[in-house]
Amino acid sequence: MRVTVRVPATAANLGPGFDTFGLALDLCNEVTVDTMAPATVRWEGEGADELSVDGSDLIGRVMTAVAGRMSLPIAPHARIARNAIPLARGLGSSSAATVAGICLASALLDLGIHEDPHSVFALASEIEGHPDNAAAAAFGGFTIALPEGAVRRLQPHGALRPVVFVPDVRMSTAAARVALSDTVPRSDAVANVAHAALAVEAFTRDPSLLPLALVDRLHEDARLSAVPDVAAVARELRRSHVPVCVAGSGPSLLAFERDDRPALTLESANAPTSWRILRPGVRDRGYDVIVA
Repeated sequence: MRVTVRVPATAANLGPGFDTFGLALDLCNEVTVDTMAPATVRWEGEGADELSVDGSDLIGRVMTAVAGRMSLPIAPHARIARNAIPLARGLGSSSAATVAGICLASALLDLGIHEDPHSVFALASEIEGHPDNAAAAAFGGFTIALPEGAVRRLQPHGALRPVVFVPDVRMSTAAARVALSDTVPRSDAVANVAHAALAVEAFTRDPSLLPLALVDRLHEDARLSAVPDVAAVARELRRSHVPVCVAGSGPSLLAFERDDRPALTLESANAPTSWRILRPGVRDRGYDVIVA
């Protein structure tokens, strides 16, 4: 049996939508499992020289956990993963691995979970703990994940042109949350509610509202304070009237450009040379599963 799963990168929070909004990007990790081949694990692309090859990586752990819930064994197999999503950069690499592991185990064991995005989303949220990323990885497009476990997928506007600024520095979600306050002033909470409501309109109907909508008072300043070079690029983008937010927990930045308002080059921002600029586009669908 041969199963291939493709899962997109995701940007969560999107400014004021803290722990709620998600956007799927057309930048995908692809994992193939073959039960007819000798048991091996191989990585290509992002993280290829550092990820475990003994099956103890996140994909392997999730596959084992899903099988364990059903008290079923997973047949020995070869697994090869081609990673396009940068690790620990705020682009949902752990959610992509979690969704991939769920879908692979489901397909190999004929559980049917992978056939229902709602089931994949619920299980990924439970295992990985980030429903905002899991929602976009499962459904694609622009998603709103509610604390009660519900999710709403909306069609993103066709004119959205995401640009991802990826620095050569990492930040885990756990480390990024340490900087966040447990309480916020009422005025900040009200401001985020207002801008989040406007952001829904901006992402789905009127992208010209993005510069006004992508204003956050809950998490971005604290996270950017830990990475001054990233904060400098964010300030330069805003000075150029390019809408920008921290991608997930960072340190990557997610900007949106137009023909009359292109995102600046790193050279013009006097930023370090250890950056990458990606223009992946928005992905309308979530994960894909191909069973052969």
